[in-house]
Amino acid sequence: MNMNDSLPAAYFGKKGALFALALKTSLLTIVTLGIYRFWAKTRIRKYVWSSITVGEDALEYTGTGLEKFLGFLVAVVILAIYLGFVQLGLFFLGLHFIAEPQNQREALQQIAVFYISLFAVAPLIVFARYRARRYILARTRFRGIRFGMDKAAWGYVWRAIVHSLVTLLTLGLLLPRQTFNLEKYLTDHSHFGDQSFVQGGKWTALYPAVKHILFGAGLVLLSVVVSIAANALAGPGDRFSAGVIAAIVAAIGGYCWIIFGYVYYSVHSFRYLTAHKLLAGTVGFVALPRTGKVIGIYVTGLLIISVVAGFIFGVIGGVTAVFPMSISVSTAGYIVIAVLYLGALAMLGALSLVFITQPMIAHFVDTLAVRNPAGLDSVRQRAYDKGADAGGFADALDVGAAI
Repeated sequence: MNMNDSLPAAYFGKKGALFALALKTSLLTIVTLGIYRFWAKTRIRKYVWSSITVGEDALEYTGTGLEKFLGFLVAVVILAIYLGFVQLGLFFLGLHFIAEPQNQREALQQIAVFYISLFAVAPLIVFARYRARRYILARTRFRGIRFGMDKAAWGYVWRAIVHSLVTLLTLGLLLPRQTFNLEKYLTDHSHFGDQSFVQGGKWTALYPAVKHILFGAGLVLLSVVVSIAANALAGPGDRFSAGVIAAIVAAIGGYCWIIFGYVYYSVHSFRYLTAHKLLAGTVGFVALPRTGKVIGIYVTGLLIISVVAGFIFGVIGGVTAVFPMSISVSTAGYIVIAVLYLGALAMLGALSLVFITQPMIAHFVDTLAVRNPAGLDSVRQRAYDKGADAGGFADALDVGAAI
């Protein structure tokens, strides 16, 4: 790629600055009994967005904590009404929650209530993801020009449901088709200023990226076949024959390969889909994240957080152990212990942002470039979007990561 015809992206966020911000906002969230989390998320987004540059221009996040809080309240009311109607429907059908089923009929009723409730909420989770993305784009600016997204959440919901069912019925063989078509829907409904994004390419081109998932699934299937054969041939006392051991090894290896394959698929499908996006018909993109780097960031971050967590909870355990029994079981003792644990969780959340989320963002951003940036000069401002519920459904349903 000729760098004279492209603008490289870069991430300049610092570990110390993000840790201090994340820890402070987490503690404020605890003190305010969770209310401050909307402002906390907004402040973290503002920091991350301002640390991303394309060429010499940084992104800007213009969302506010107040609009997120108000959107959350509206979403909670709507969800309460919706779930109330769902429960009324279940009650009309003679189904209700049973704390401790006493017979098989009550156990089946419990299972039915659980899955009906789950399927009733699932479309809302997809709906919330779309609306959250729309809000984020509506509050993101580059060179002073707003991004945006069409009001097309329900179209995305039914497509996601249908594609997921097709993928499930084909045992995952049509996963590339699901990935491509859903991303195309999201991309084709996204805008920068008065210009639209378009997702090009074809879904069959994603099959090379899914090869490791299929290989891992093949190992798991092989382990099942070997296990059945080993049990059929084994004698009365051969519980751990060579065949059974081989089946266990193949199963473990298969599951581990599937996890690796999912990361590989996510990275390489992202590379392909990004390379086939266009803005205003002329502006292209290229992204070259690496699977090994992504896994390395995640594993390193988990190790660091695990070591720190072990130390922190060890100290908290030691502190509570030296308290006299009469104090540790008193109301004041419970409050002290609860505060210590909440503070520890706040610190671990901040560490997760610093050692996993931020490095992951940095890697993807640093490998990204905009091709033919001259095409951006023709982009004009778009109308202001109120952002609907400001991601309130995503907050109410706890959908999405920290930012």
